Amino acid sequence: MGLFKAKKKPKIKMASVGGAEISPERPRYIEKTPPCIGNCPAGADVRSWLATIAQHEAYGRTSDQAYQIAWETITDKNPFPAVCGRVCPHPCENNCNRREKDGGVSVNAMERFIGDFGIEKELKLSKLTDEEQPEKIAVVGAGPAGMSCAYHLARRGYKVTVFESFDKPGGMLRYGIPKYRLPRNVIDAEVQKILDLGVELKTNFTIGKDMPLEDLRKEYKAIFVGIGAHKGYELGVSGEDAENVFTGTEYLNRVNSGEEVEIGGQVVVIGGGDTAVDAARVSKRLGADVTILYRRTRTEMPAIDPEIVGAEEEGVNIEYLAAPVEIIRNNGSATGLKCIRMELGEPDSSGRRRPVPIEGSEFEVPATSIIAAISQEPNFNGFVDLREGRDWVKINDFGETKIEGV
Repeated sequence: MGLFKAKKKPKIKMASVGGAEISPERPRYIEKTPPCIGNCPAGADVRSWLATIAQHEAYGRTSDQAYQIAWETITDKNPFPAVCGRVCPHPCENNCNRREKDGGVSVNAMERFIGDFGIEKELKLSKLTDEEQPEKIAVVGAGPAGMSCAYHLARRGYKVTVFESFDKPGGMLRYGIPKYRLPRNVIDAEVQKILDLGVELKTNFTIGKDMPLEDLRKEYKAIFVGIGAHKGYELGVSGEDAENVFTGTEYLNRVNSGEEVEIGGQVVVIGGGDTAVDAARVSKRLGADVTILYRRTRTEMPAIDPEIVGAEEEGVNIEYLAAPVEIIRNNGSATGLKCIRMELGEPDSSGRRRPVPIEGSEFEVPATSIIAAISQEPNFNGFVDLREGRDWVKINDFGETKIEGV
C-alpha cells in the first residue's frame, strides 16, 4: 500500500571519560512568558525595565538614564505609570517567582517611582511615526481606557478627538478614586503628556445630548467607546429611595467633585469591593463612624488587600456574612438598616461560595447615611443601540461592536 516507514531516531553516541559517560546533547532554551508579565493586564514588560534598572552600572549608564529607559519601556504600553503605581492591584507581585524564596518583587512601588520620575523630569511620550494618517478618530470618554486609546492612536499618526461628559479628564480615576489614594496633580500630569501628542479634548460634551452617536459616525472614521461604569446598582430592598441613601459611585463622584455631602455621624456601606472600601474610608475622613456590611467572608472580599487593612487600621468596622433586608425610614430619611446573617453554601458561577441567609438571624444597624456599593454599570444614554442585556456591549476579537466603525 506504499506505507512510509518512520525514520528511526539516530542513536546518540556516548563518549566515556574516566569511566563516566558524556552525552553530546545540550539543554535547549525554551522561551516562556514570565509570570509577572503574563499576569499584567496591561502586558507591561516588567522583567525588562526592572533589569534595566538593576544592571545599569554593568551597561555604563547612570541611574537617571536607566530610569528614563524604564519609563519609556513602561509607557510603550501604558501611558499612566504614576497612576498605576498608586492604584493598580498589582497581580504581577502575587504571581512573582520570588514569592516562594523571599517575597515578590515590589513592582508596584517601582512603577510608582518611575512614573513620578517621568513627571518630575517632564519626560515626553514619543510618536512611532511622523507620518499623519488621513482618518479622524473619535474617543468617547476621557477615562484611563479612552485616554490610553487616544495615546496609542496619536503616536501612530491619527488625528484623535476625545469627548468627555465631566468638567475634567480622568474618568473613574478622578471621580471614583479618592484624592488620598490618587492625587489629582498626578492624573493631570499624565493626561497632559497624552494631550501634548496633539490629542484634542472636549470636556462637558455628552454624546447623546450634545451630539447623537449617528452624527459622530458621519464625522469620524472610527469611534472608540470608553464611557466607564459610573452608574451604581441599587440594593433592591424597600426604603432605598430615601434621600440619604446613595450608590457608591454617586457618593464618591459628589465628594471627588468638591461637593459637600451631609452624611451624619453613622454611615453604613454595603459591599466588599474597592468602591465600598473607598466610600468607607472617605466617610471616616469626614468624621463618621463607619460600618461595612459584606455578605461573604474576608477571603472572598474583592477589594485590594492593603485597602482593607487600611480601613481596619482607621477604625472602620467590617461586618462579614451580613446582608441588607430592608432600609428603616422615618419621615423620608433612612435611620437604619435591617440585616440578616449569612452562611456560605455551594459555589456559584463565579467560583465563590454562595451566601445563604440564616433564618431568624435578623438584626438592625442604626445609620444616618447608607451607601450601596454592590456593583456598577455604564450609563447607556446615547448608546442604547450598543447595549445587549447584562453583557453590556458585545464585541468580537478585534473590539468591534455590532455597529460598524464603533
